[in-house]
Amino acid sequence: MEELKPVPPAPKKKPNIFVRLLAFLVTLALLLGAVAAVVYRDRLNFDSIRRWFVYRSLEKSDSGQTESFQYDSAGKGGYSQVGDDLLVWSTAGVRLYSSGGVEYLNESLTLNRPVADTCGSAALIYDAGGNVLHTYEDRSTSFVLNTEQGHEILSARMGPGGSFAVTTRESGYKGVVTVYSSGGHPVVGIRISTRFVTDGLLSDDGKTVAVLTVGQNEDVFESGLDLYALDGDVPFASYSLGNNAILDLRADGSAFWALGESSLSVARADGSAAVHYDYAGRYLKDYALDGDGFSALLLGKYRAGSGAALVTVGADGQELASLDLEDQVLDLDASGRYVAVLTAAGLTLYTKDLQLYDALENTMGARSVVLRSDGTAFLVGGETARLYIPG
Repeated sequence: MEELKPVPPAPKKKPNIFVRLLAFLVTLALLLGAVAAVVYRDRLNFDSIRRWFVYRSLEKSDSGQTESFQYDSAGKGGYSQVGDDLLVWSTAGVRLYSSGGVEYLNESLTLNRPVADTCGSAALIYDAGGNVLHTYEDRSTSFVLNTEQGHEILSARMGPGGSFAVTTRESGYKGVVTVYSSGGHPVVGIRISTRFVTDGLLSDDGKTVAVLTVGQNEDVFESGLDLYALDGDVPFASYSLGNNAILDLRADGSAFWALGESSLSVARADGSAAVHYDYAGRYLKDYALDGDGFSALLLGKYRAGSGAALVTVGADGQELASLDLEDQVLDLDASGRYVAVLTAAGLTLYTKDLQLYDALENTMGARSVVLRSDGTAFLVGGETARLYIPG
């Protein structure tokens, strides 16, 4: 009988040293890349990659400008961003255009003092001191509000998800702020009889209502900001903004920004102490509040004249950066992490720390700029507009 002997196992093949080294280097590169993306995320130009994919089908010149399109310029008004579109609003009505100039909306209105406000892909326009308000979503009219006589609209602000807040006069009160749902249904009304109400807006999460008031404190003019829970009838936090006329309000995350003639204030929706950035006696010549966690201010030593300082301010009330400008600024805007400065000499884009990002010399007579969060910008002239796409 033949004896069966076990077959010895095949010797293990030693891994190739070059394969192991390559795997190690690839892993290390991925790890370092992930760390760099976190640490230097503000310096890396991911927006340029996104722009290449999103706008590669648009025809543009060597300077990065798309073909101009005509818009209806009747009446006095302004320009705003709604989603990726350009909103043109005036005493004559509302027009909405795509990046390539396709007209999505054309609504004729008769407004004496038109004011517009936007939030994401929704917008509203109202007649300040009048009784008419229209809201827009999905490139069409979504709601029309006609208030009664004696309930004139003082201010209106677009909020998250198509909701909005309207500040009106009302007999027996010094102001009323009514919050409406996206369908135009009243959700809550805040009626105040102790101080005059000038403005109101919702937080980004829709849970807090900020109400701007003016009055006197020991015979001295004082602005104040009161915060209400959406289901509350008394403020859970109140901030004194001092002897400072407030010109504009903005909600950003969990904070409310109040822009005044002499200082910029930031109040937290959690009721913690507000922070302030003082202009140090300089005149506010222009501003943009829509940066991602920052605002841009144009401050001058003199009310008239071209010389001014461009300043960016963070949510902690601290100055992020400052840059002296010699040219007369035609328009200023902020969006995402960028700041746009339009002068007769051209358009200059900065990051929020005022590092040069991009520049365009020939703006073909543009007098307004509407900056978008990815660094692209609408350049608007007297009758035409075009999209500028940085390289």
